[in-house]
Amino acid sequence: MAKLKIKSGDTVRVIAGEYKGQEGKVQKVLIDKNRAIVEGINMVSKHEKPSASNPQGGIKEKEAPIHISNLSLLTKDGKETRVGYRMEGDKKVRFSKKSNEVI
Repeated sequence: MAKLKIKSGDTVRVIAGEYKGQEGKVQKVLIDKNRAIVEGINMVSKHEKPSASNPQGGIKEKEAPIHISNLSLLTKDGKETRVGYRMEGDKKVRFSKKSNEVI
């Protein structure tokens, strides 16, 4: 299993593709596919048939997964950074390689 440096709840910026420069919060990470679903990014139209819960049916907008390589983690002050790991005591923590602070 691959180790991804982006987790749910992180704020990220898209660095490549159609949505380049946009920012959002990671809702879900799909580890086996190396993709993440980011709030408000990569919106697609999904056609839904009428059902008991949705009698009208229609076209819904939802987020589609985007590849992890197209995302860059943002620090609290809004700057892009790379992620490293280190041991603090007996705990493994993620840290920003630019500012050297724990994420």
